[in-house]
Amino acid sequence: MVKAIRINRVGGPEVMELVEIDLPPPGPGEVRMRHEAIGLNYIDVYHRTGLYPQPLPGALGVEGAGVVEELGEGVTDLQVGDRVAYGGRPLGAYSEARNIPASQLLVLPKQIEFDTAAAMMLQGLTVQYLFHRTVPLKAGDTILFHRTVPLKAGDTILFHAAAGGVGLIACQWARVKGINLIGTVGSEEKAALAIENGATHVINYNRENFTERVKELTGGKGVSAVYDSIGKDTFIGSLDCLQPLGTMVSFGNASGPVPPFSLTELASRGSLFITRPSLMAYTAQRADLEAMAKSLFGVVSSGEVKIDIRQRYALADVQQAHRDLEARKTTGSTILLP
Repeated sequence: MVKAIRINRVGGPEVMELVEIDLPPPGPGEVRMRHEAIGLNYIDVYHRTGLYPQPLPGALGVEGAGVVEELGEGVTDLQVGDRVAYGGRPLGAYSEARNIPASQLLVLPKQIEFDTAAAMMLQGLTVQYLFHRTVPLKAGDTILFHRTVPLKAGDTILFHAAAGGVGLIACQWARVKGINLIGTVGSEEKAALAIENGATHVINYNRENFTERVKELTGGKGVSAVYDSIGKDTFIGSLDCLQPLGTMVSFGNASGPVPPFSLTELASRGSLFITRPSLMAYTAQRADLEAMAKSLFGVVSSGEVKIDIRQRYALADVQQAHRDLEARKTTGSTILLP
């Protein structure tokens, strides 16, 4: 028997229950792994509330790190005792142990601890594809990433939610690549945190109009790309931050889904591009997953990007963890400990 979080209906944090379940032997192509740490991500809220529908009753959690305990038939690339981590489907990370397809697991470098791995897989791989594949960056580019930091006139990006787990990784990775990042945040404390992690400029959206401020910082030109995980509340304003032929990367919807809009909104602003990417699509091929993980492991192992774990909760306290996440009380990365 192992302890795991299960939901029988969608709703608030109260629908998550800590129960004991039987864990059968791993099936063909699977391994049984024991979790040492589990990642908490906003997508978990989407699964819990039903915004992203899942079969019920169901499990939650898409990110974890631990040790391989048993191999299923046909698994040859892993061994019992391997230190592994993952970030992606199938759901079920909120558990002491689980069976998972071996194809989803990556062997951890010795220098990366379990806590760090559980906090970085989903968020770190997200930044990797955003910066290297969705809109490849090179020094001198201008981007908008909400919640990071306002940048100086010239090379800039805008990244929404710069003081969150994804945002802090983005701030550091942009600095590594020689990119000035403008981030948006909701408080002065978060602004300081984003700057500390490499943001060039920050915009406190509770005190400033981020669209107007971005235009000021870029001398009226706007940015070449916007990375927006907020959704409904920032979508149109983000489009207004783009320069002609710029790209809107909408990769989340913390404030709610983006409502339907006319494609003429893109044409009237100068032939803009738009994409709604997902990590699962970018990691669907094993070769791509391995290449992306190698890139992430490299910058973390070298110390160029540090994973800032600012909250730790026991798995049994997952309801409170979700309440704090939704109330925007968290910064950086958050993990659950089984």
